[in-house]
Amino acid sequence: MPVRERLFDLGLWALLCVPVLLKSDPNDGGSWGLVAVGVAVLAGCVAVSRKWPLVPLAVTVAASLPASLELFTPSYSLALIAFGFLAGRRQEHTAAALWLFGAVAAVGLLLTRLTHTSLGQWFTLLLALALAVVAPWLIGRYVRQYDRLVRSGWELADRMEREQAAVADRERLRERSRIAGDMHDSLGHDLALIAVRAGALEVDSELGPAQQHAAGELRRAAADATARLRDIIGVLREDGAAAPTSPPGETVEDLVARARSSGLAVALTTTPVPALPGMPGLALHRVVQEGLTNAAKHAPGAAVTVTVAEDTRTVRVRVASGPPGGSGPALPASGGTGLVGLDERVRLAGGTLAHRVGGNGGFTLEAVLPRNPPPATAPVAHTSARELDRARRQVRKGLAQAIWIPLALLVALGALMAGVALWTQHQSYLEPEDYAGMRVGQSLAELAEDLPDRPLDGPPARAPAEPPGRDECRYYRSAMLAAIPVYRLCFVDGHLADKAEVP
Repeated sequence: MPVRERLFDLGLWALLCVPVLLKSDPNDGGSWGLVAVGVAVLAGCVAVSRKWPLVPLAVTVAASLPASLELFTPSYSLALIAFGFLAGRRQEHTAAALWLFGAVAAVGLLLTRLTHTSLGQWFTLLLALALAVVAPWLIGRYVRQYDRLVRSGWELADRMEREQAAVADRERLRERSRIAGDMHDSLGHDLALIAVRAGALEVDSELGPAQQHAAGELRRAAADATARLRDIIGVLREDGAAAPTSPPGETVEDLVARARSSGLAVALTTTPVPALPGMPGLALHRVVQEGLTNAAKHAPGAAVTVTVAEDTRTVRVRVASGPPGGSGPALPASGGTGLVGLDERVRLAGGTLAHRVGGNGGFTLEAVLPRNPPPATAPVAHTSARELDRARRQVRKGLAQAIWIPLALLVALGALMAGVALWTQHQSYLEPEDYAGMRVGQSLAELAEDLPDRPLDGPPARAPAEPPGRDECRYYRSAMLAAIPVYRLCFVDGHLADKAEVP
């Protein structure tokens, strides 16, 4: 246990022992033996209060009830308040505490009936239980809920800070992946066109053998550079990373013209190409670029046709190439990374992508794109925000309990006291008709059927003196909801000797 907690427990024990020490005077009903027992009991209660918070409260109640059925003793009243608060502050669940409160009320009622004392003492016990035990317990529950909210807030703030740092790192990695993807798309396309031009020079009859050999080396170097670029970009890309979203900066017509000037036999059957906004336009450019790149790398010498068709809702782009050198199948980009990234880009734009090898060995790349970009996805609520909202609801629930439970207890106690008061008054209520029918000289046996179960404890305040020479006088209520007037019946030798209405 930390030193701070030990010092707190020691101070609490010293404070709770003060009322016990003040009752050590034998003239005040105390003794040193009882003081020693009380100090030892309080020491044990403080020692176990952290592990079993309800045990000290139960022990203190058990020590108070024998001394006073009203649950108020000078020695342990402060301990009741303190242990009630600590039980609410430290106890996780409330069911055990509620059972304890109910048990205290039931034991108090049982002791009241066994000792034949009035129910007024039991009501006083309930009031003392509500004020000295339940109210501090509810305050402790409120403090616990408030501390939980504050602690949850700090924990969520720390977690959100760590998550924000992780998101920043993840975004940096994604941005690097996008840059890598753009490098692959743009540089790979340019290297493929360089290889096409070098291949054209390699077979040019006007050049000498040395120049043709140099052009061949240039073509092979461009192909090797493209392969190394693909490998490097594959390392830089994240697993499952989205396709890059930066614009290429040129139109489809410009892209086709650049490829044609590099020696690629490409025809654009649709002019002008419709302009698409946002992601669909970017995806359209990338489909054409990827199709031309694949044709230049894997189908050299093959004719390429780019077709763009549109309707009111979609734009369909198709890039078809023949077999390389007139024979043999055309293949997609080596490794398939270009097509994987292209498929992701088209999907983000709200379209679909298809690619296939034709019967003549040619390769076809086709995409259907919407004319308008898809709406942005609504952000998902953050987990930390949901947890903070749940913690707030729990605290609000605890505050509601701290308010409504005391009010409900007071209402229930008031209703119970009113019901018992009416029942007690009914036991001593004498019907006016029965009183009028009583005659002087009748015996108690004759009056037994008309007399209530219990008379009042005595005459009301400032009542007139009883007639002399009477053995006993009994007083009964004449009204259910009024204390006066009362009926007075006086007896001599078991017979009614006098009856009167006492104001």
